[in-house]
Amino acid sequence: MVSSPRQSVGANTRPAIEVIPLTLHIGAEIRGVDLTEPLPPDQLRQVREAFLKWKVIFFRGQHLDHARHVAMARQFGEPTIGHAVFGHVEGYPEIYSVAKNRTANENRTAMMVTPWSGWHTDITAAVNPPCASILRGVTIPPYGGDTFWTNLAAAYTGLSPTMRGFVDGLRAIHKYVPRENPKAGSEYNERIKRRALASEHPLITVHAETGERVLFVSPSYVKEIVGLSPRESQKMLEMIWEHVTRPEYTVRFKWNEGDIAFWDNRSTSHLAPTDIFQSDFDRQLYRITLVGEPLVGIDGKPSRSIEGLPILSAAEELRMMAAE
Repeated sequence: MVSSPRQSVGANTRPAIEVIPLTLHIGAEIRGVDLTEPLPPDQLRQVREAFLKWKVIFFRGQHLDHARHVAMARQFGEPTIGHAVFGHVEGYPEIYSVAKNRTANENRTAMMVTPWSGWHTDITAAVNPPCASILRGVTIPPYGGDTFWTNLAAAYTGLSPTMRGFVDGLRAIHKYVPRENPKAGSEYNERIKRRALASEHPLITVHAETGERVLFVSPSYVKEIVGLSPRESQKMLEMIWEHVTRPEYTVRFKWNEGDIAFWDNRSTSHLAPTDIFQSDFDRQLYRITLVGEPLVGIDGKPSRSIEGLPILSAAEELRMMAAE
């Protein structure tokens, strides 16, 4: 257990790593590892423990190429296809290009902006959202372009006991929806039509590894709470979204070239930067996600698919595409 701002983990073993917590609830920098090579078993265990405890962990100056990024990810799980809706890097089906002007960023100027706009958990429209995401910085602006994460387990604990009792049994619909401006969002909308995804998840999930209760409310993808009227649902969601993005549950990360962010997609939401669109600086990162399982509520009931197939491993997705 990390008990001080700077503590060696596994002090009785070699090699040890350092875990440097960045906030009270979320985020830690990991030092003493080289991700360009396979991690020794003891370091692998220590990194995994830090990942589960701090929800998002950061590695500075790793400078991986695509192949080493894939190899690093495979030590922690099975990579999915780069992105189930928006494709992958040519020659590397496991990798998704997080470029400044990618398709998912189309039509941003027409979006209504709220305090929770842009916050999301990756691909929760699928019945089995990725269990983790690993993002690698390659081209980073000299300033601006920071990413935020929030701890959804801490946010659940931060609700009043009365509110926790109300939300514990609720379920919510997550899905991609077409954008209203067909000209600016045409490619985005076409990709959503080709891989339509919609799922019903418990509003409060039980983390498969830690047993924590998680307020699973991805603002970009949750569209309604089952069993509530549209007005009730919208007001409840807005209150919850405001709550989960409170500063005390979040960490802000300033990128440098070669940095890695590795986060638990089952217990966090994150916010990609929008300030980069107000500058001429380029920004290029690459992401790998790991195959996840349907989520489970407090009552033991799992997520339910409404439309679309589960997210498969990259190899399985390619086989399925070849068979079509």
